[in-house]
Amino acid sequence: MLPESPEQRLNQRWQLPAAVRLDESLADLGLSEPILALLQRRGLSSRAAIEALLEPAEAPAANKHFPDLAKAVKRLQKACQSNERLAICGDYDADGMTSTALLIGVLRELGAQPQAAIPSRQDDGYGLNAAMVEGLAGEGVRLLVTVDNGVSAREALERAEALGLDVIVTDHHTLPAQMPPLLALVHPACTPEGSPYRGLAGVGLAYVVARALAQASRSKPALAMALDLFCIGTIADMAPLEGVNRRWLIDGLPRLKHSALPGLQALQQVAGLDDAPIDASTVGFQLAPRINAVGRLGDPTLVVELLTTADPDQALELARACENLNRQRRELCDAIEAEARALTDADGQQRSPFLLLAQGHWHHGVIGIVAARLVEQFRCPVALLASEGDGRMRASVRAPKGFAVDAALQQCSDLLERHGGHPAAGGFTVRAERVSALHERLNALAQRWRDEASAPDVAPEALLRLDQLGRSLWQQLQRLEPFGIGNPTPLFWSSCCTISQQRELRGGHLQLTLRQGDATARAIAWRWQGPSDLPKQVDVAYQLRMNRWQGEERLQLELVAIRPSTRDALVLERQDRRYWVQRDGEQLVIRNAEGEELRGERPGDGTDALRVDHPQAEHPYVKALVLDAARALGMAA
Repeated sequence: MLPESPEQRLNQRWQLPAAVRLDESLADLGLSEPILALLQRRGLSSRAAIEALLEPAEAPAANKHFPDLAKAVKRLQKACQSNERLAICGDYDADGMTSTALLIGVLRELGAQPQAAIPSRQDDGYGLNAAMVEGLAGEGVRLLVTVDNGVSAREALERAEALGLDVIVTDHHTLPAQMPPLLALVHPACTPEGSPYRGLAGVGLAYVVARALAQASRSKPALAMALDLFCIGTIADMAPLEGVNRRWLIDGLPRLKHSALPGLQALQQVAGLDDAPIDASTVGFQLAPRINAVGRLGDPTLVVELLTTADPDQALELARACENLNRQRRELCDAIEAEARALTDADGQQRSPFLLLAQGHWHHGVIGIVAARLVEQFRCPVALLASEGDGRMRASVRAPKGFAVDAALQQCSDLLERHGGHPAAGGFTVRAERVSALHERLNALAQRWRDEASAPDVAPEALLRLDQLGRSLWQQLQRLEPFGIGNPTPLFWSSCCTISQQRELRGGHLQLTLRQGDATARAIAWRWQGPSDLPKQVDVAYQLRMNRWQGEERLQLELVAIRPSTRDALVLERQDRRYWVQRDGEQLVIRNAEGEELRGERPGDGTDALRVDHPQAEHPYVKALVLDAARALGMAA
């Protein structure tokens, strides 16, 4: 699967990073000026803050952060000691499936008889339901443990109480005003304010319970593979990579390549990752989609079996089944995307501010992926609707940054059967006869957002010269990993790059060779939607990736945006004054309205600092002016 990148266009609005003054005492951290500038712009300007990012603190004792954890562990210990049957009630996304597999693996090792109970996306919908509870009770199950769901399953938990079942709920979704009946609740919102456990996904909570249970049972081997599954589920669920999430990912990601779980080895094999290292990006773009495809199109218990089997042959067979479903998922996505684009093309230039498209035959499991692709192209909120039967339509919604999906749906709640989500994504069910009125209201909300929107499309974090790209910079970036929510992959930019070669690749991708002086770099724009006749000289915004092919490694620029270069001159307005700024080789020339001139020059020692020859060179206004001018012309990080 290719990384999903924003649409590359020549008319995107750029916002260059604010000028910063670097603390020279941080030089011994082994980070270059562009990396230190990037960290400072993210609010990490002190030595302590940077060191905490590079080497997070160990996780504190979990029982001091989760009030019900001891109660949950005591009940699970009883189940293990009496060889009791119990059900792990999960969800059909990667977080829910890895959570289920994690607890099943640990509980089996400790003597219990756990079984998976995951609803069907198509037949049951999200979460535990009363019919599942009744079926499990009829099979003799007396203990339910929910993972990645449960807090909103009031009807199911009330039925469990009536049938005499104990229920332990581990969930990270929003707590209701009134809690359903349960024995114990393990939830991030129950931890103290500022707790490093606050950002845990469902699999993180399962890992907390498993760790506490293994420690209480004095059985370290029981926990052997749990960290591997924690890493997969946490990255797949896009949990914030802060607090214990970051600590455990730093500990666990290096182990994944040689995981002792046959299922993870088989998954790597079918994904073609035999020789490639495993990092957060590999999990997010290679492993997680193959797991999620099963929950979207098939039976989620297939993944649970894959991740808990001890038989390598069975693991490979199951992994191939995952691969087949993932191939079907890609084909479905491509077909639905082609239909959606045809529908939007039919509207011509009259496209509405909120793109809402409906086709009864579209598959519920993949329309969210396609909606996200359309957001990339059209940079507007998108809802795709598929038939749910009985006159109802089920939708997945995606939106650009700044448009709050959850708030928009709440303002349309009187038209909806049900809805939910968060600012970037959501879903709803609506009766077919109300779709037109719903679209009208969503259009009004999107138009108001568009009129008020001021956020830039592209906001690079640090400037790089092409001659700074190399193994040293790549090793520094690896020290900042893992990247994800809360610690995004850095977005760099380079100015005044000459396109020396341009080639269109199969699949609609664009490959460029860029030149800056004697330095060159290869760049690629995935799913390029811009024009083919690019300017000869451009500024580029990009993320850095290591491209591995046939045993060779080469840094590659994954383009996020391209714009015509500002070339060597521009006008800078600052505090109601106008300055003419020009680049003359390695010199910066600033001229005011009175014709007075100031010059700055790179010292030639490989740094971005400019030596300014002017009597007022140390004045704060002059320093800030020089930094802004140098930054605008791509001469400073």
